Amino acid sequence: MKLRSDLILRTIGSDHLIVDPSQDMVDLSTVYTLNSSAAWLWEELKGKEFNTDTIVELLVENYEVSKEQAQADAAILLEDFQKQGLLEE
Repeated sequence: MKLRSDLILRTIGSDHLIVDPSQDMVDLSTVYTLNSSAAWLWEELKGKEFNTDTIVELLVENYEVSKEQAQADAAILLEDFQKQGLLEE
């Protein structure tokens, strides 16, 4: 799977927003907010093919988290990305 290449992560202050730059006017109903960990993962994954294991490896290598917790977090993240239409089909 891949992140949608037409979306851009913008950081405004401490907020991380996923926006569609092709919109003439920003539609706030289609702006997605990420926490700092999810924003970091977005930057690490953009433009690359990845799977759940990729996310788990990144989380374990960069955060003090068990593999089991990283697997649970990766599953939640991917489910959210899928529901919000942030992944390429």
